[in-house]
Amino acid sequence: MIYLDNASTTKMFESAAGQYQKYACQLFYNPSAFYRPAREVKKGLDGARKCLLERLEAKQGQIIFTSGATESNNLAILGSRRNGKWEYVFSMGEHPSVFNVARELERQGCVVHYVLLKNNGEIDYDALENVVNEKTRLVCVMHVSNETGVLNDIKKVSQIVKSKSKALLHVDGVQAFNKIVFSVDELGVDSYTISAHKFHGPKGVGALYIRNQSSLKSIVFGGGQENDLRSGTENVPGIMAMKEACEQINVLKNFEQTQMLKKALVQILMEDKNIKIVESYSPYILSISYHGVNGETLSRALQDEGVLVSTGSACSTKKAGNRILESMGMRKEEVVSSIRISFNAYMSKAEVEEAGRKILECAQRLSSLKI
Repeated sequence: MIYLDNASTTKMFESAAGQYQKYACQLFYNPSAFYRPAREVKKGLDGARKCLLERLEAKQGQIIFTSGATESNNLAILGSRRNGKWEYVFSMGEHPSVFNVARELERQGCVVHYVLLKNNGEIDYDALENVVNEKTRLVCVMHVSNETGVLNDIKKVSQIVKSKSKALLHVDGVQAFNKIVFSVDELGVDSYTISAHKFHGPKGVGALYIRNQSSLKSIVFGGGQENDLRSGTENVPGIMAMKEACEQINVLKNFEQTQMLKKALVQILMEDKNIKIVESYSPYILSISYHGVNGETLSRALQDEGVLVSTGSACSTKKAGNRILESMGMRKEEVVSSIRISFNAYMSKAEVEEAGRKILECAQRLSSLKI
């Protein structure tokens, strides 16, 4: 089986699984307890925070451990709310764990603005500048699109937001962290979401970077863990496995390797003029469509041939259409025929080339059935 749905989830490193087992079965102590073994576990958590801050190239701020990207995004958005007639700004390219929170804010009576995407998939920076004002409390813009791999210029977004308001800037960095090189300090973000299972760590654990703790309030109440911003006993095995996965990744080396794999696949796919490819910065994600062939049908046919791809975000597969591709101005038939291919750096070129040939074979066969 050739797995090409790594934007959905990745296989956990064996060394990360080893750390998980170690902290689940040997060093299983509650880090909030007072005795020595528990204090050693707490030191381990502090080391994990340091590891993530270093990878984010953050000289200030802190890491709040969460159950994953959905909770991190909810905490960043709902935790930023304050009394008063504030406004909120979201790009149309956001993941459901951000976009659906925006919809909830609307239902609660908040003023919410949505910024459309340009045809290349980036946020419309001019439209963003026009909507941000002194009443803006929070702006949310994804770093790398989980649908297309398109990179938003977060530094430019930050400059726009800060020049027109005192708003907070939250960035969903799930498809960027440990995949591209950046510094949250240089980007100018106030909060940034991380999810472990997107970079070969375990599911059910993630983190939220926050520049200034006073910018957020807790949305979960209890024992006051995580500096009183996320109560509940920490998922120590998951956190330590996430740290191990982070330390195993060489971002630059993996970027170059994955870029080579993506180019090899694109070279094969471009042999057929019926394929449309969405250009993107990230080598980890490739969105394509085959004229006249339904994307879901193609993905099912590929599964029968031993190739696993998706038709978009695994968190929105039950929804009709594709909000992000539609926001880019893609025609309905292009949206319906789209599939998402996503890589990891540990695949072989031979695997990718075989997958490319099978994609062409399946798409051409399905296309011929319509004649």
